[in-house]
Amino acid sequence: MRRRLPAVAGSFYERNPEMLRKQIENCFLHNLGPGRLPPSEDERRSDMPIFGLVCPHAGYMFSGPTASRAYYALASQKTPDVIIIIGPDHYGFAGDVSVYPDGVWVTPLGEVYISELAKKIVESCPIADESEFAHSREHSIEVQLPFIQYCFKETPKIVPIMMGRQERSVAKSLGEAIAKAVEGVDAVVIASTDFTHYEPQKQAQRKDELALKRIEAVDPEGLLDVVRQHRITMCGYGPTAAMLFACKELGYNRAQVLGYSTSGDIIGDYSQVVGYGAAAIFRSNP
Repeated sequence: MRRRLPAVAGSFYERNPEMLRKQIENCFLHNLGPGRLPPSEDERRSDMPIFGLVCPHAGYMFSGPTASRAYYALASQKTPDVIIIIGPDHYGFAGDVSVYPDGVWVTPLGEVYISELAKKIVESCPIADESEFAHSREHSIEVQLPFIQYCFKETPKIVPIMMGRQERSVAKSLGEAIAKAVEGVDAVVIASTDFTHYEPQKQAQRKDELALKRIEAVDPEGLLDVVRQHRITMCGYGPTAAMLFACKELGYNRAQVLGYSTSGDIIGDYSQVVGYGAAAIFRSNP
């Protein structure tokens, strides 16, 4: 069985399991987070209104509170069967679309199994390939897993997908393949992305608001357009567009921005910040 070991435990998040749980709890309780822990299993909804999420992937110190807003919303509903996580490739190892095909991913909180949907997506997406190597160092998917494990007593299976080429045609092809693969399955799609990188706070906020408005409108074409036109250094615009294309394919057209912050809000230096946003796309009225 393939076993993907942690690449960024001890740097992006705590390596010790108990310290990691405490770190995640502090993210939920942070003033930039929801300010409370997720509801217990018996307090959660029995349905699954959320189909898509946008979630940041920086170190927990910086983006964890905003990420916890996305996971609080997700943990307020029924446990999904599978969570598909699409992340950008920061190292140049992935092809157009590289899917981790089977086995388990390991974190300090335990093992997470790969869903059989991984192979279905590869079969449905002509530009996708199966790759273990492409995922070996990448953090954009890995940092989502401890939050998922913390939120759900029975951890859902996952499909890790990396986008090496964030073009419109790639995002649309992947989104359509995901929509086809999840028919009849209780699935959630997470787009892993940070927003503007290393620009002054006000400038970053202004640019990121443009992107968030397109996400809130469930408009993948519009998102790709504003990223290009305004040179928004959003590292996962392709994964976000792919998630939105899947939402549109399935008729999910209601969205909500759950939170936004920057690294400046954490360390007090607003001269060169990175933006972090969280958003949810719903199956129906939440």
